[in-house]
Amino acid sequence: MRPTPPPRTYRVKSFGCQMNVYDGERMAELLAEQGIQPAPEGEEADLVVLNTCHIREKAAEKVYSDIGRLRRADGTAPLIAVAGCVAQAEGEEIMARAPSVSMVVGPQAYHRLPAMISEAVAGLRSVDTDMPTETKFDALPARRKVGPSAFLTVQEGCDKFCTYCVVPYTRGAEVSRGFNELVDEAKKLVEAGAKEITLLGQNVNAWRDDMGRGLEKLIEALAAIPELARIRYTTSHPADMTQALLNAHRDVPKLMPFLHLPVQSGNDRVLKAMNRSHTAASYLAILERVRAVRPDIALSGDFIVGFPGETDAEFEDTLRLVEQVGYAQCFSFKYSARPGTPAATMDGQVAPALMDERLQRLQAALNRTQLAFNQASVGKRCLVLVERKGKYDGQWLGKSPWLQSVHFTGDAAIGDLVEVELLEAGANSLSARLV
Repeated sequence: MRPTPPPRTYRVKSFGCQMNVYDGERMAELLAEQGIQPAPEGEEADLVVLNTCHIREKAAEKVYSDIGRLRRADGTAPLIAVAGCVAQAEGEEIMARAPSVSMVVGPQAYHRLPAMISEAVAGLRSVDTDMPTETKFDALPARRKVGPSAFLTVQEGCDKFCTYCVVPYTRGAEVSRGFNELVDEAKKLVEAGAKEITLLGQNVNAWRDDMGRGLEKLIEALAAIPELARIRYTTSHPADMTQALLNAHRDVPKLMPFLHLPVQSGNDRVLKAMNRSHTAASYLAILERVRAVRPDIALSGDFIVGFPGETDAEFEDTLRLVEQVGYAQCFSFKYSARPGTPAATMDGQVAPALMDERLQRLQAALNRTQLAFNQASVGKRCLVLVERKGKYDGQWLGKSPWLQSVHFTGDAAIGDLVEVELLEAGANSLSARLV
């Protein structure tokens, strides 16, 4: 590579989960600290960071497509950094296949971006996919201005080794950040404008500090921040769902009545093949316990259809579980074979057409339960956190305590907590009026 001028503008494109969104925000803050500014809307950036996700099928091929689209009409390209989980899994391969990429950095090493940019300006290409024992968070800058709702990563990595999942290989073992470090960052987020904080982790409820305190103690500490109005957390694992954490939904008013708890399948044989540590019955028992302490809780989950060997009867078990739970919202996916995972070589790979048919049936069932939950909310009064303007004059969009999208018109501003009455329900949102 030839030397290139130092970048003056950047653009970060994040794909996938909320933790990638958080990482993308932190990379943007790193770049801003170096004096590199966000590229104005519609203008090309000097530096583009592709913050990738490796969960879905053909994720790497999509990265190469994105790299190709960055080439300009005159044949030049910006400085390109590939970050995230595809970078972690396929770093050297990316450098070999895509000469226009200047740097590849994994999700545990992106604090080194400034140094890697300096190397790229000097004409050097670099790869850093180390998973150092020292935390990257110590090297990241202080939080800057944020929106009314902000993410805070408290835990990273996974020790569960579900047979379909690459996360243990791309994000490493479960690691919890320190209690005081997290409280300090939460305070900075609030000072920067956050009214709501969502605690993030691959298995967020596996968070433990070196004194043995669990996530409920961290939630209690954050609830003591006066200007913080709301707390959420995601994504949880059934194996780490303690009664103390469930009780926090009863005892901490700032903890919102929403629980995202993936189950993946309603059939015990499939769950065992997935190396999930719960059964359908034990999962339902957890939901009964949380409803006992917080009857109005909104439940969310994740489902995979077409896992290797899944029969029609086993898929029907999943549909029955969906109807039994009555989810407020969910994410559902076709099984995607990830290279290097045990499930990728299992017998009984399900035909794509059958997976498509099952996914359509599952999503229809989930749409019914989501609409039913929204319809049951009509007539309630609640506080909505205003997040942005709507499409129409005087219209505002925000989130209810149950993470429903709510739109209304009236006198409000971004960041306000306003009381509304929910008037009409759709599958994906509710209309409301200011009280």
